[in-house]
Amino acid sequence: MIDRLICQIEATQNPTVVGLDPTLAMIPSFIKEEMFERYGKTPKAVAEMFVAFNKAILDEVASLIPAVKPQVAMYEQYGLEGIRAYMETITYAKSKGLVVIGDIKRGDIASTAAAYAGHIAGADIEGEYYDLWQEDAVTLNPYMGYDGIEPFIKACNEKDRGIFVLVKTSNPSGVELQDLLVDGTPIYDKTADLVHKWGQMTMGTKGYSRVGAVVGATYKEQGIELRKRMPNTFFLVPGYGAQGGKAEDLKDYFDKNGSGIIVNSSRGIIAAYKKDNEVSEKEFAIASKKAVLAMRADLQGVMG
Repeated sequence: MIDRLICQIEATQNPTVVGLDPTLAMIPSFIKEEMFERYGKTPKAVAEMFVAFNKAILDEVASLIPAVKPQVAMYEQYGLEGIRAYMETITYAKSKGLVVIGDIKRGDIASTAAAYAGHIAGADIEGEYYDLWQEDAVTLNPYMGYDGIEPFIKACNEKDRGIFVLVKTSNPSGVELQDLLVDGTPIYDKTADLVHKWGQMTMGTKGYSRVGAVVGATYKEQGIELRKRMPNTFFLVPGYGAQGGKAEDLKDYFDKNGSGIIVNSSRGIIAAYKKDNEVSEKEFAIASKKAVLAMRADLQGVMG
């Protein structure tokens, strides 16, 4: 997975991952009205909106990006219909040749961790294998330590999948735990050391591990330090754009070859039409394409 992700970033010359995190407020009114008329104000109507919205955007941007990152909570809140929309979105993204990072942020132990690992391991039902979720990688919360990570590492090795472990997140209140000092060292550094160690168990062929790290764009100094601390760890970087992170802040997150990170933008791309005065609401996907192209140019300016 990590080798394929790197190859697709190189092919597109674009380390952008589009966060497919729709909300009802983001959906253009003409799609909303159509689906409410067909299905009423129901979870099915919302699911159909999300699928139509996501597919239209993917049709415009898929050739320009290496990956997408749907956030499962946006879909789960609508129950079974929402999960169906999540799965249809993933299937469509895969049909476009994109790497799919499932933003699930799971974290538990023992049999529960093994069950969650089914997101990338698939399900074996008495000898019959099913890749039910079709995600290439997922995000994980490491708070419970290696017990919560080990089943996923096994899946990374056996199925060539990946994980991105929360290390230094982009949200302001992350400092309440992540910056606490233990023997003079912040917890995010200790987490980084664990991620680096876990990564040695599952290396790809291009110098990076299948165990990646979530490192926010909003903490530039810490990000630079973490790059040095985790030289073989691929970074998934949230916080660009809407949260205040800038391309210039990420210059030293990249390695000497201009690789090593993939940068997420969600509402800055999928809701771009709301701030683009040059397009109509019905051209929302074109606005998303313009936002992807602008982000690509911005990042290329600092990739080296």
